[in-house]
Amino acid sequence: MSDSAIWRPLRDELLRFAAAGRTANLWLRDDDAIEPTAPLDRLLDLTGNFAVPLALAVIPAVTGEALAMRLQRENRVAVIVHGWTHDNHAADDRKKQELGPERPGPVVLAELKAGFDKLKRLYPRQFTPVLVPPWNRIAPTLLPSLGDLGYRAVSVYGQSSAMSSIALVNSHVDIMNWHGVRGCRPHAELVANLVTELANRFDGGSEPIGVLTHHLVHDAAAWDFIAQLFEETKDSSAVGWRGIAELLN
Repeated sequence: MSDSAIWRPLRDELLRFAAAGRTANLWLRDDDAIEPTAPLDRLLDLTGNFAVPLALAVIPAVTGEALAMRLQRENRVAVIVHGWTHDNHAADDRKKQELGPERPGPVVLAELKAGFDKLKRLYPRQFTPVLVPPWNRIAPTLLPSLGDLGYRAVSVYGQSSAMSSIALVNSHVDIMNWHGVRGCRPHAELVANLVTELANRFDGGSEPIGVLTHHLVHDAAAWDFIAQLFEETKDSSAVGWRGIAELLN
């Protein structure tokens, strides 16, 4: 299938939105930032060239001044909290999670408070009080306490459900294939995923559509997909790329 044919369903859906005078909100989350790297530079250059705001999920325990210095000049980057150490505490026969029920709640919450405070100190201008649980999993019993720590929202993966304790700003389209080649998912599959999410918003859904990337493990196909997605949406009145702080407000 040609690139043009792969992207045609998205173009058609954007035209349908535009004809109806509708606009869907998109936002970009990238996970696992620790330090300055060539892949991070590539992501920052790409988002900068297309003026796309980026929510960068940083792992607090293992990051420091080097990344903070690198991001100082980035005006469209928001820093959000990616757990504490991104270590798995689940048993071997369970899905990986750092913020699960395996450890006492006060211990986990103390780590999340430490992560919040560290990133707020390192990024006084860019810090945004959103928690991204590693592997997109968190024990529900922790959620009511997050607001007391200063968090305003949680970002996991999938359609948001109603939660009275804290807001959700979720991602919906993960470009990586974690169960196969650990490279980019097929572009046609990703386009179909996006079109499905857009169609849901056209039919009445209002949730922002989150695109999820992982700069440290991108292959060439992943970089190509992001660049083409930005190109396809840059002049469309049907979608707007939003910063996570804007979505919270």
